Amino acid sequence: MEIFCGIFTEHGIFRSARGALCLALLAAGCLTESSWAQVRVVKGAGQKTSIDWSAYQALDADGQLFLKVLTDDLIRSGWFARAPAGSGELALTGEAGGRSVQAVVFNRGTRQQVYGKRFPMEPNQVRRLAHVVADEIVLAVTGRRGMASGRIALVGNRTGRKELYLMDADGQNLVQLTRDQSINIAPNWGPGGRKLVYTSYLKGFPDIYLIELATGARRRISHYSGLNTGGAISPDGRQIAMILSKDGNPELYIRDLEGGKPIRLTQTLRAAEASPSWSPDGREIVYVSDQAGSPQLYIIGRDGGPPRRLTARGSQNVAPDWGSNNLIAYASLFGGRWSVCVIDPRSGEVRQITGGEADYEDPSWAPNQRHLAAARSIRYESKVVLLDTMGDPPLVLTDYPGDWSSPVWAPGQ
Repeated sequence: MEIFCGIFTEHGIFRSARGALCLALLAAGCLTESSWAQVRVVKGAGQKTSIDWSAYQALDADGQLFLKVLTDDLIRSGWFARAPAGSGELALTGEAGGRSVQAVVFNRGTRQQVYGKRFPMEPNQVRRLAHVVADEIVLAVTGRRGMASGRIALVGNRTGRKELYLMDADGQNLVQLTRDQSINIAPNWGPGGRKLVYTSYLKGFPDIYLIELATGARRRISHYSGLNTGGAISPDGRQIAMILSKDGNPELYIRDLEGGKPIRLTQTLRAAEASPSWSPDGREIVYVSDQAGSPQLYIIGRDGGPPRRLTARGSQNVAPDWGSNNLIAYASLFGGRWSVCVIDPRSGEVRQITGGEADYEDPSWAPNQRHLAAARSIRYESKVVLLDTMGDPPLVLTDYPGDWSSPVWAPGQ
C-alpha cells in the first residue's frame, strides 16, 4: 500500500515541495496514514457532498468493476452525490487495472488531498477492495465510519427450505451457509463477526447452534427440553442471552457461552418472552414480552431485577436491535402495517423510519449506525432492504428469487 502526498488536481499529482517533504517523512516512518485524514468536508445531517469521478481511469475489466463498486458504495453511503464531469466539491482520480489500484480524492475548493492510496489488486478480490476503499474515503471525508465492508447474515428460502446465507453490504456475493433442508431462523452475530448463533429445527425441535465462521465448525449449544431460541451473544463474547421454555412458558435466560447452568431473568408465568438484544455496554438486555397483554419492549439488567417497559405506542412492538449508538431499532404495528421505528431508551423518544404500502420488520443496525437492514414485505413477497435513518429511499439488497428475511449486520471488527 502506498500513501500519496502533495497538492492535487483532477488530472494528477503535483509533487510539490510539501509532497517531497511528506515522502521523506514517510521514508523515515514519521508520517502515518492518519496524517491525511485531517482534511474533511463538514456537512450537516442529510447534506451530501458532490463528487466527480469522470477523470478516473479503469484500465481493464477488473478496473471497470472496481470503479463501479466503489462509486456505487459512495452513493449508497448517503454522504455523496455524483457531480457532472469537471464540477463538484470533490474529485476522485487515479486508475484501476493491471492488478493494482490507485485512488485519490482531493477537494477542488482548497486543492488539498483528502485521501490517497495505492493497493495491489487480485482478480478475485476486486469487489472486496472496492468496499475497503469506499469505507476509507467515507472516513477521510466525513470522519464517520462506512458500511461497505460489512457483511449481513440472513434467512432465505430459494431452495424450498429456510437456510442461512451471508452477503456483502450491497447484497452481492451471496453465499449459502447452511444446507440442513430444515428450518433455520434468527441469526445473530458474536463480537467481531467471528461467530454466528441461530435457531434450527435440524433435530426436530428448536435448538440453538453456533458456527465458527473461520472454520465452518458448527455445534449445538442449547438443547434443553422445549423451546431454545433467540440466542444473542453478549458484547464481551462470554455469555449468551436466550429464550428457553424448559421450566414452562418461554422465559429470558443468560448463560456462559461455553456452558453451565442458565440463569433465569424473567418470571412471567402467564406471558412469553422473545428476541433479546444486549445493550452496547452489556449491562442490560432489551426483549419482547406480552405480559401486559400484547408484545412490547422491556429492558432488564443482566443480573435481573424488575424490568422496565419501554414502548407504549403501537399495538405490538417486536424484534429489537440495540445499536452501538445506544438507540434501539424495532418493528412496530400500528394502522395495520409493520413499520421500523427507533427509540432512545433514555428519553423514550421514538422516530418512525418507514411508512407507506409495505410492511417492514426485523431491523438491524449497520456498522455506520446510520443505516438499517430490514425485511420488506409487499404482496406476500419479502426482500431485504437498506433503510437510511437520514431519509434516503429504501434500496433492495436481495434481488434474488425467493423470500428473504431476518437480516443481521456483522458487528465491526
